[in-house]
Amino acid sequence: MKTYTLGLYEKSMPAELSWKEKLEAAKNAGFDFLEMSIDETEEKLGRLEMTSQERLELLELTKTVGIPIGTMCLSGHRKYPLGSHDPAIKEKSMEIMKKAIELASDLGIRIIQLAGYDVYYEESDDETRQYFIDNLKKAAEMAASAGVVLGFETMETGFMNTVEKAMEYVKQVSSVYLNVYPDIGNITNAAFTYGTDVLEDLKLGSGRLAAMHLKETKPGIFREVPYGEGHVDFKKAIETAWKLGVRKYVAEFWYTGNPSWKEDLVTANLKMSEILREQE
Repeated sequence: MKTYTLGLYEKSMPAELSWKEKLEAAKNAGFDFLEMSIDETEEKLGRLEMTSQERLELLELTKTVGIPIGTMCLSGHRKYPLGSHDPAIKEKSMEIMKKAIELASDLGIRIIQLAGYDVYYEESDDETRQYFIDNLKKAAEMAASAGVVLGFETMETGFMNTVEKAMEYVKQVSSVYLNVYPDIGNITNAAFTYGTDVLEDLKLGSGRLAAMHLKETKPGIFREVPYGEGHVDFKKAIETAWKLGVRKYVAEFWYTGNPSWKEDLVTANLKMSEILREQE
């Protein structure tokens, strides 16, 4: 058994690939598992409606190819947030939560990365924050029933862009099934903005860090920054996370049309694996 696992974010590959092609590409590049995306698009949200037969076929495919879908990035709550003023949207958000946990359970997914904001397209206020905490408690109970761990993604918005802020909600809910799944790129940007130390922020999640996203960012830019062209110190971040007990990582980057995208996967794997192996 490896001392750590390194996963690959699904959107690092062309969207039109089949599951088989994505799984094979991730495995061939050296990754240990794939992270499924359930974003706010109807296409991705539609995955929550997979039939029992489709779930069984996908699970069997992971066995055949030899690489699991280990984590889920659930950002569908961006459009249907847990803290919405609109009762219909709130109801939809909990329906998404329930179905995501069921899908994770059926596919053997251990961790769901949960979007860290009460609302996104609405204005946040005391009411949205209260709805958010109320629904988080229900979500943690659902996750506990299924034995699936939820982890807050530290986001690009001020609501929850640090581990410290995420921990405020983790402590309020007080469930071992609700933790933090930080994005090192986003908290590096937050530390730059606030003039704080990103590693000290990471340490505030000690004992409650389920995994970590390895994403490159630049000040004010949160997506599609190639590794090495931003300001994230991956070596120090992984060293610190490792000391805090984190053993599950996901390389998060995007396919942007590069015809040699398979080489990008290999390069990313080699870069992160080299740092991870130094921790063993």
